[in-house]
Amino acid sequence: MIDATYGIDSRFSLSDEEWERMRPLIPKTKRKKKVTGRPRMDDRKAMTAILYVLRTGCQWKAIPRSLGAGSSVHDRFQQWVKAKVFKKMWQAGLLELDKKKQLDWAWQCMDGAMTKAPLGGEKTGKNPTDRAKSGVKRSLMTEGNGVPIGLAVEGANCHDKRLVEGTLQSILVERPRVTRKNPQNMCMDKGYDYPDTRQLVKQWGYTAHIKARGEEVEEKKKVPGFRARRWVVERTHSWMNRFRRLLVRWEKKVANYLAMLHFACALITFRSI
Repeated sequence: MIDATYGIDSRFSLSDEEWERMRPLIPKTKRKKKVTGRPRMDDRKAMTAILYVLRTGCQWKAIPRSLGAGSSVHDRFQQWVKAKVFKKMWQAGLLELDKKKQLDWAWQCMDGAMTKAPLGGEKTGKNPTDRAKSGVKRSLMTEGNGVPIGLAVEGANCHDKRLVEGTLQSILVERPRVTRKNPQNMCMDKGYDYPDTRQLVKQWGYTAHIKARGEEVEEKKKVPGFRARRWVVERTHSWMNRFRRLLVRWEKKVANYLAMLHFACALITFRSI
């Protein structure tokens, strides 16, 4: 279907419900007494254009003219990055879910994923799985249903376990208190199977569920259709890769790259409410 307002595929447009959640978080600008030049781009139109870039992965200059000039959209993106608008959107979605008791804190998961970063930039490194080409690693944490609650990025050559603390510190909402009656479990794969990682997770109040090397392979042989509980975070990584701007990192500035990640997390969160 085509969006009648902007003349683009409706999959790349914001729904009214999404916009109503975003609108209060956008900084208000002071009106100038003397209006010169072009009128200021409408906020919803600018956000739709940024979403178009996120979903399609196109360059800023390739944005359809119906969504405005690429330079104007990019300028607005930079303003909102500085104001942390995309991070606030993600946080607002999580707070709404938490208020409705829709976050499953009992079983949380963490996993990393690597993508290419051909232009290099901040927090990129040699990818050990891609002939040492420049890449980036994102460490993602989700609650039991797969809603993203924490995120950290580093160079592709950074080991998963070195991102654990940063990912835990990035959680955007206050965790419930851990008690015997309400424990919190952390599911991780064999890449986190180290004594110091287990100790760190324990210090944060979690009961660690980390499959030792070879253990999961044996369980798959014994139990037909066996699937580790952490599959939800792997699914969320897959959801994020559907935003084509995240398949390959083109942003040299880590703040811009994080903003795109936060935007994707916000949209996933909104659609979970």
